[in-house]
Amino acid sequence: MPPEPRPVVIVPGFLLTPGRFKGMRAALYSLGNSDVLIVPLTVLDWTESVCAAGWARILDKVDRTVDRALEATGAEKAVLVGHSSGGVMGRLFLAAEPFRGRIYDGKRRVSALITLGSPNQARRASPMRRRVQSRLPGAFFAPDVEYFSVAGKAVRGDRGGALRERASYRGYRALCGDGATWGDGAVPVDSALLEGARPLVLDGVRHYGLGESRCWYGSADVVAAWWRAFMSPVSCGGGGGWGSG
Repeated sequence: MPPEPRPVVIVPGFLLTPGRFKGMRAALYSLGNSDVLIVPLTVLDWTESVCAAGWARILDKVDRTVDRALEATGAEKAVLVGHSSGGVMGRLFLAAEPFRGRIYDGKRRVSALITLGSPNQARRASPMRRRVQSRLPGAFFAPDVEYFSVAGKAVRGDRGGALRERASYRGYRALCGDGATWGDGAVPVDSALLEGARPLVLDGVRHYGLGESRCWYGSADVVAAWWRAFMSPVSCGGGGGWGSG
């Protein structure tokens, strides 16, 4: 009997468009997934996400893309992969409560949510992120939906360090209250690891990739590391390198 099709839907992060995720898509195809679709978000979609109407437009696109993936493969459920704010958006998509007159109830069509460097837990958050944190805390729909959160450990924030370390210090402090901690350069590890989700921390992995040489969540070898860890029945644990856990 052939294996059940396993479509994957990628939700790009804040201000990122599908072109930045072509490498991730190709890597996920090479790992045996039946279909991999990228939600067609634009920079305008993200700039309008400061209000609920903007979030609804993004959720509509996620909804249509998930339906396309299921129709194309005949699968009952898809795996949702959200980078950065795309992971927070994925958490809201799972909910059955009405959002601006629409009920997405993505948990009926999603078997797992993988978040990559997402600011899942933030001390200072936008109104919409606070809504997700307060109404859908942690792995809210587990065990019906499997939650898997991946954090990069590449830059330690330092108020007196190099430019990159100072910038990370400010960003980390805003999210978790501690700037002198480790993270992917944009999101600290503690914020990326969603409470109740299976965790994975990847050494040397950055939030964004500038060219194929940069090591980020979408680099082919990094994709292979987090996807294989996700597919492993053994918990990955909270720390270590690419193959840990």
